[in-house]
Amino acid sequence: MTSVDVLSEDAPFDLLFSEAELEAHREHITTFIEDTVEAAGADGAVLGLSGGIDSTLTAFLAVEALGEENLHGLVMPSVANAEDMMSDAEGVAEMLGIEYDVVEIQPIAETFFDTFPEAADDRMAAGNVYVRTRAVLNYFVANHENRIVLGTGNRAEAMTGYFTKYGDQAVDCNPIGNLYKQQVRQLAAHVGVPEELVLQTPSAEMWSGQTDEGELGLTYDALDAILALHVDGPLSKSATVRHLGVTEEQVDRVVGLVAGSAHKRSMPPAPSALDV
Repeated sequence: MTSVDVLSEDAPFDLLFSEAELEAHREHITTFIEDTVEAAGADGAVLGLSGGIDSTLTAFLAVEALGEENLHGLVMPSVANAEDMMSDAEGVAEMLGIEYDVVEIQPIAETFFDTFPEAADDRMAAGNVYVRTRAVLNYFVANHENRIVLGTGNRAEAMTGYFTKYGDQAVDCNPIGNLYKQQVRQLAAHVGVPEELVLQTPSAEMWSGQTDEGELGLTYDALDAILALHVDGPLSKSATVRHLGVTEEQVDRVVGLVAGSAHKRSMPPAPSALDV
């Protein structure tokens, strides 16, 4: 797969790496994973496998860093998960030759719903229960096996808060956390992830039919571009609109997501020290 294949025809900006840069990022991330495991005195890593591109790329890089014998995958479906995504998750584990377990989390989630039934029909609250249940299981296995938990979050998700607090970001490290989604796809293709996984529609699958871009309100390519040039970069809002061909409303949407999710990227606040 070439670099052009992972860039949609209407992408407003090209953030793709050169071949040399791809190899540099590959080496940098695998070294980071290896060093993080070593620094923790751990025997390997645990990774939740969703069948999506972020967890799949993280799995490929973790096996390259640690060896297949030192990565334990967990496939944790609920009723919200599409069957083909879970099949993809198992397929990734089998492709890489890693140990993995399938843990049905619906019975665990139902315990929460039965305990507080008035919230069970709240789609967002229920979806977050699934995500946080997976985090608990990741750490349950990791603690038992003296492993660390690898996260799968990318830069676009982290900056906009597109993750569940104390859920999918309840991890020990995020190996691909500096990559925009466009770059995640490109690096995945570069390391040999199958094309159908590289190009599939991203979904957190917190409920049936959910898609990332539907919830975010714009495509990942547009999100990446606005983050890179306006939020991370030097362009004003008007310059961003002119340069990318996006709308002011889209830029405002991204800026609002970044500002509104700041609490997710910080430790819980406490009062300042009282001088008495």
